[in-house]
Amino acid sequence: MSADFKKLFSTPLIICLSFIAVLAAVVVFDFFFLDLARRTFVFYTLKDGGIVVEDRMLKHAETKEGDIIRYAEETLLGPVTPDLLPLFPKETKLISLLYREGVVYVNFTSDAAMPPLEGGVTIDNFRTFHAGILRNFSYVSDVRFFIEGTAVYTEGFRHENAKLFFWN
Repeated sequence: MSADFKKLFSTPLIICLSFIAVLAAVVVFDFFFLDLARRTFVFYTLKDGGIVVEDRMLKHAETKEGDIIRYAEETLLGPVTPDLLPLFPKETKLISLLYREGVVYVNFTSDAAMPPLEGGVTIDNFRTFHAGILRNFSYVSDVRFFIEGTAVYTEGFRHENAKLFFWN
């Protein structure tokens, strides 16, 4: 019987199926035990300003606000892929982020007012970040930006321009 067992598990089909089963078990473990969420980040290319989407797996925080803070901090770190523009200068820091009744209030340091050294348009970068929060967090209805505690965009910016970058 042991010769039949060895023969059965030496075939390429069985080896491939075993590998797929192990891979599936790892994926299930990642999903249920590591508590990761897939988030999308949009950046622009250095060459022609085209849009590139990066997917990242971020660990869930204990609160909705914590999840949004992690997303904002990852956005400030910039793209992982080479030849992509960051949305904000690398000196930009997140002073505070509050989530209240569907509205996110984001307060940056004054560095956020300038375009990154690599290039880019500041208002487009804010639009892209705004749309990214709306796309990744369905429970958010609006995002309001502040730089050093001063509101930086009006109501019209948030509603008219965000529609241009909101992909379903």
